[in-house]
Amino acid sequence: MAEPRFQRRKEDRPAEITQAAMHAFAEKGYAATRVDDVAKRAGVSKGLLYLYFKTKEDLFKAVIRSFVLPRVDALTRQVDRSDLSPTQFLRGPFLDFAQSVPGSPARKLVRLLVSEGPRHPDLLEWYWEHVVSRGLAAIQQLIRRGIDLVEFRPNAVEHYPQLLISPVLFSMLWLQLFDKHAPLDTDALLHNHVELVLSAIGADQ
Repeated sequence: MAEPRFQRRKEDRPAEITQAAMHAFAEKGYAATRVDDVAKRAGVSKGLLYLYFKTKEDLFKAVIRSFVLPRVDALTRQVDRSDLSPTQFLRGPFLDFAQSVPGSPARKLVRLLVSEGPRHPDLLEWYWEHVVSRGLAAIQQLIRRGIDLVEFRPNAVEHYPQLLISPVLFSMLWLQLFDKHAPLDTDALLHNHVELVLSAIGADQ
């Protein structure tokens, strides 16, 4: 049974609204989602929603901050602070990160960005700045550290970190579009991809 509205804690409301927005965007897309839809899902008035989020764009950014950015933040912190060798990092924290993404709510948001991003360039630019560019920079930092340590040979991944992350995007799209026809073990795919990359860039290869 739903909790009476007057008993809900005020500090929980932004998270509840963000959760409702994530489901609305995933189901309807960005353009078709109305603020009224989100307010109804969250069980709040439209006026109350606007106390926390001034625009639909603010709502979308809040969804990204809640469901996507924490993963990227964790990866960048680990790259900065880890005592693991670059090879160990790729087989450990990076692989854990990569395997956690395809089944997460992030996959629905990525599909939304692919389908609607060109019509909303400001949102796409924001996502690039806060998510994509930071993730790519962390991968480059890790690969360059491996080269400096003579653990990796100079390689294309240093200049094209997309080579390492692209199977994550592929896995998300596959699960959305084709998994019912040909189920894909994304964990195994990503594990084998990391091993393939390491076999190509390792200094002792």
